Amino acid sequence: MTGPRNWLTTVLTRLVAGIAIVVPAALLLGASPAAAHPMPHSVVQLDVYRSSVSARLELPVSDFSRASGIDLADITGKAVPAARAKAIRTYLTEHIHPTTTTGGKAWQVGIGAMHLSATQQTSTGPYRELTVAAVLTPPAGADVRHFTFHYDVIVHQVVTHVTLVTVRQDWANGQVDGEGTTQVGTIELDIRHMKVPALKVDLGPGSAWRGFVAMVELGGNHILTGTDHLLFLLILLLPAPLAATGGRWTGLVGPRKALTRIGGITLAFTAGHSVALAATALGRLQIPSWPVEAFIAASILVGAIHAIRPLFPGREAVVAGVFGLGHGMAFSFVLAEMHLSTGQLVTSLLGFNLGIELVQLLLVCLALPSLLVLARLRVQPALRLTGAALTGVAALGWLVDRLGLPNPVARAADSAGSHTTLLLIILTLAALTSTGWTLATRLRGTSQGLRPRWRADPGRS
Repeated sequence: MTGPRNWLTTVLTRLVAGIAIVVPAALLLGASPAAAHPMPHSVVQLDVYRSSVSARLELPVSDFSRASGIDLADITGKAVPAARAKAIRTYLTEHIHPTTTTGGKAWQVGIGAMHLSATQQTSTGPYRELTVAAVLTPPAGADVRHFTFHYDVIVHQVVTHVTLVTVRQDWANGQVDGEGTTQVGTIELDIRHMKVPALKVDLGPGSAWRGFVAMVELGGNHILTGTDHLLFLLILLLPAPLAATGGRWTGLVGPRKALTRIGGITLAFTAGHSVALAATALGRLQIPSWPVEAFIAASILVGAIHAIRPLFPGREAVVAGVFGLGHGMAFSFVLAEMHLSTGQLVTSLLGFNLGIELVQLLLVCLALPSLLVLARLRVQPALRLTGAALTGVAALGWLVDRLGLPNPVARAADSAGSHTTLLLIILTLAALTSTGWTLATRLRGTSQGLRPRWRADPGRS
């Protein structure tokens, strides 16, 4: 009996070993090339507003077409044909169902604009993406910060697909710049139960204080990175210590008058943009952006010309206040994009303006020593004309760009706003050097029994 049993055992062992080798090999050889590397995932970015949540859906075209049956492979441009756009809206509304956390009441889902683009994700190659805007509106009285997100776009058919849900803007949680995101969770197939579980979205209670602090920071960053706003203010301050005679900048005014001019220009600009910002934001005025941006570029050009030849000597504060109105309207565009409630808007207005003023005050204080020292140097005319010329070229580039003709000058001027750290370092070093030079000059004059003089024009205080 031993022989037959050994023979049978040998046959079974070889059969099992063969299956163990052949089956995996067949699976690997038969797998599609796409399965050999990670596939792109979907992204749902949420912007939380006072009474609704906007969603930006980023969907890989290949997986979307496979799941929905809507072929998008033959579309070469960004626009989606009307017939297929309608089919996409129908498909998405069937697979996106947010509900209230308590009671399970359905939210309204509105599908908006959509377009196609080329992109790629980490660890994946290039692929085409369908981007769709959606608005999720809860029932009256429901909380937008807590809801159940029933979502199975793509994953109901492509079971290996994963959707990342993130929050891009949430005022009450201090997310206001739209640059970073906070991950809420992932949506994928539960293999054990073969279901796609709903995602419980819990954004916490939030607070007005977080929103206020975030708006202070946003206002500070906006003025710091806003090259056009800084150039306008600094170019008006540049000739402030100088006296105008016969249509030319000649000599100096007294130190007290120079400080008065600088303070007046700064305060007038502050008042102008604060009034316009408050009126435009609280009135929720819908103003086209390009005329305002063109007006700002023109104001910088006027300031640059004034730094070369005095156009309005002694009236710089009035000009700063008038042009500041346009700059304030531009600031209001930031608040208009947030769709805030009235209470949030008032809080945001105070915080945003406070951030602007704090950083503006810091920059003026850093520039002040250099402005006063520069006016006393022999190289002052050359430095002033060079600075005014560069500012004028940038302003012309911006003006042409705002009127519909993009150009490299405008792009280069805009990119200067990305070097804020370098700007602060330069201003700080210049302020320290100027202050040290002033103190050294005074000490030298005192040790020699001389009184330091501000070389002002005769008769000027």
